[in-house]
Amino acid sequence: MTTRFDVLTIGNAIVDVIAQIDDDFLVREGMTKSIMHLVDAERSAELYEKMPSSKAMISGGSAANTAAGVAALGGRTAFVGKVANDHLGVTFARDLEKAGIFYETGYLEDGPATARSMIFLTDDSERTMNTYLGACQELSEDDIVEETIAAAAITYMEGYLWDPTEAKKAFVKAAHYAHKAERAAAITLSDPFCVNRYRTEFLDLIRSQTMDYVFANIEEVKALYQADFDSAVRQIAQDAEVAAITMGARGAMAIANGEIVSVPAFKVDTVADVTGAGDLFASGFLLANARGQSMTEALKLGCLAASEVISHVGARPVADLQELARGEGIAV
Repeated sequence: MTTRFDVLTIGNAIVDVIAQIDDDFLVREGMTKSIMHLVDAERSAELYEKMPSSKAMISGGSAANTAAGVAALGGRTAFVGKVANDHLGVTFARDLEKAGIFYETGYLEDGPATARSMIFLTDDSERTMNTYLGACQELSEDDIVEETIAAAAITYMEGYLWDPTEAKKAFVKAAHYAHKAERAAAITLSDPFCVNRYRTEFLDLIRSQTMDYVFANIEEVKALYQADFDSAVRQIAQDAEVAAITMGARGAMAIANGEIVSVPAFKVDTVADVTGAGDLFASGFLLANARGQSMTEALKLGCLAASEVISHVGARPVADLQELARGEGIAV
């Protein structure tokens, strides 16, 4: 089968609600800074009411952000994720269409509302998320279309969705279809919160080669192996076919076939919001790999995309990523 998509992503379909607050707000509300908290519908409504009136609403979700980044880089991409047939769900689907992302997942007609994440930004550009998962947790095997998965060079899944039993089955089914078509499957560990909950299961996905690529940041890979960073790198080099690790201002590294390749971060004059940095890194890295480029080129494209998204509020690119890449001599 010919490749219809460079990258297909699977994950939570969420609308982000973003507001600037001070650290005292986090303390009053009992939040741990820089961590993603899961909340129920009641808490979601309560926090929404407490957010400043200047809050912004942007379609988001980790894997959907990655798909948006791939599209912005000129790649062919698709997204699989569940929304309800409500105002936010329709808005989410329209935003994907506007971004040039193929989306065929059917609306949830009966059940919880479309998911939303309240993202609180502090002056140090850290983000603290409070996420109501709602409809996106209703993703099931029925939403995984073999022909669509088989038409993607790489299928990428987010660890944030590794919670509902039916979503886990959907992930495994998607990886099976990808491998059946001789395509690659990838997973991002998403957050130390996810790793601490599902460490054994994530390790099994990697070691069993259910997932060919694994994405993590420093804290996530340390949590995965319950080790210091250097030890964790040595261990993931043995377990994963390809591992991509983001290191913030230090750049990123990729580990494949026992070889480690590193590149520095791109300079950013002002870091406005780190939301989406890992998502957009994955966009560049995955697209370059889907097109057969080197690990060094993949790391550079990933770091470039990440540098753009942290320069402004919001987890999706606003500048022309293709133009930025050409300006840096990076093939897109």
